Amino acid sequence: QVQLVESGGGLVQTGGSLSLSCVASGRTSSIYAVGWFRQAPGKERESVGVVNWRYGSPNYLDSVKGRFTLLRDNAKNTVDLHMNRLKPEDTAVYYCAAATPEGGHGYNFWGQGTQVTVSS
Repeated sequence: QVQLVESGGGLVQTGGSLSLSCVASGRTSSIYAVGWFRQAPGKERESVGVVNWRYGSPNYLDSVKGRFTLLRDNAKNTVDLHMNRLKPEDTAVYYCAAATPEGGHGYNFWGQGTQVTVSS
């Protein structure tokens, strides 16, 4: 099992910045990918940024490219999401997720979610 605990989030004005942090524990050696996802009210969950746990660069949702930065530190078992120039449409519950081989090709471990609200 892998446990994911998120922190950060909150309320910010348009154009502001927020950072989210996720700490993984448990069988972290089995993780092969991590990412941040979000779900706004009435909308489907979408991938914000995902990255291989050990190498490579993140892949971002087009609408956040140039504004969001995902940083993973597999030595500290953390994956952070730094969000700049936030927009009201970024308002959502943000989830950290991890993928292990037992989950097939999907993300099978999820954090509890943290609310990000961007006021206009």
